[in-house]
Amino acid sequence: MPDTHQTAPRGAETETPTRDLAAWIAGVASGEFADRPRRWARHAILDWFGVTLAGATDPLVGILAADAVDAGEGGSARLVGRKETVTPAFAAMINGAASHALDYDDVNKRLHGHPTVPVVPAVLALAEQRGLAGRDVVDAFIIGYEAECLIGEMMGLAHYDHGWHATATVGTFGAAAGCARLLGLDADKAAMALGIAATQAAGLKSMFGTMCKPLHAGKAAMNGLMAARWAAAGFTSRADALECAQGFGATQSTDFQGLVVRPDPSAPFAVEENLFKYHAACYLTHSSIEAIRALRAAHPFTAAEVKSVRTFVDAGHRKVCDIPEPETGLQVKFSIRHCIAMAVSGMDTGDREIYTEATAKRPDLVSLRRKVEVVDKVHDSRHAAEIVIDLADGRSLVQFFDVGVPADDLDGQEKRLVAKFYRLAEPILGADKAKRLEDLVLGLDEARDVAGLMAAAR
Repeated sequence: MPDTHQTAPRGAETETPTRDLAAWIAGVASGEFADRPRRWARHAILDWFGVTLAGATDPLVGILAADAVDAGEGGSARLVGRKETVTPAFAAMINGAASHALDYDDVNKRLHGHPTVPVVPAVLALAEQRGLAGRDVVDAFIIGYEAECLIGEMMGLAHYDHGWHATATVGTFGAAAGCARLLGLDADKAAMALGIAATQAAGLKSMFGTMCKPLHAGKAAMNGLMAARWAAAGFTSRADALECAQGFGATQSTDFQGLVVRPDPSAPFAVEENLFKYHAACYLTHSSIEAIRALRAAHPFTAAEVKSVRTFVDAGHRKVCDIPEPETGLQVKFSIRHCIAMAVSGMDTGDREIYTEATAKRPDLVSLRRKVEVVDKVHDSRHAAEIVIDLADGRSLVQFFDVGVPADDLDGQEKRLVAKFYRLAEPILGADKAKRLEDLVLGLDEARDVAGLMAAAR
């Protein structure tokens, strides 16, 4: 069956995308990042701290932290939501894995993945080690985010559809770009960093539903950080790693196209297209969930009244979030049928605690998910869904929803994100410390360093 994902038209082409991007990383002025993209960046960082705190107690994070300590990887870099300290590289890896453990972190359509989780843990670990200012961190995050989204566009849909997890592969470049900026690398060394990132980038979509998916984000952060550090020390790679024969583009995509960096300087930055998650499951389930929430509000009904549910979605959903019979809480996150069953039953899909083995095996939800049919349909957005619910009384309720549209109201977005942050952070830190962390993140541009920020998140 052909894939029906849609993506935005690509921009102007270039034959030297690696060097062009490296020159932009090294040369773009901080003043080009106006108040709006900086606010978007702080929103993403606040959301990152919330999901990382909540994910820090996940068993996979414990395994990684214990292994780092047992291996003698001592250091002063702090782990979010934990007491251990490790080296900056391992902090980037462990914090990155923690931030993706719940699959509750943000997404971007240009990347075809999760943009914040590879970049923030890398730049924070480096900034903590070097005593760098908060404004530098925000700059580096915006730059890393822009770089990974541009490379995501260069790779096209073929990369993701062939089985590569773009958060892991392309995210490695984002981490490298952000760290290259923090280290003040010139264009030549920034190109080396991108090349070192290219030869380390990996991550398979076949691992979705296992501990390896969160590991992807952590390894991308770690590998990107090391790529920049090694490049700073004189380690060499190819300066055309994206576009060369047998390079990243040629080996991992069938339709790679080198693209110009920001051909329209007045266009919004990639971070201003960030999409936040308000349900603790795969983002491709969210339009279906939101459509059901809208139907329940407009036409109250009970799960017992439901005869059948059809969700009309992009065919690509089958490759990502259509585990038909999930057996674990992690698999529930990638089962659109089970998520629909939970939404129809009125469960709070924003509550991370409900994604458990017990929920996966609950008889009423199992019965309900088996009434769900996933139907392929081409929408203008691959994230969109049209839900049809047939009720026992003969009514058919229809609702369309598309969560693939970035917010216009930043005040409203901040209010919703702060509420999500407290829901995740307060059980870990307590109310006072959560408030302190919120204030530090939202005031990050004014901070002299990130030591207080990282201490508040322990």
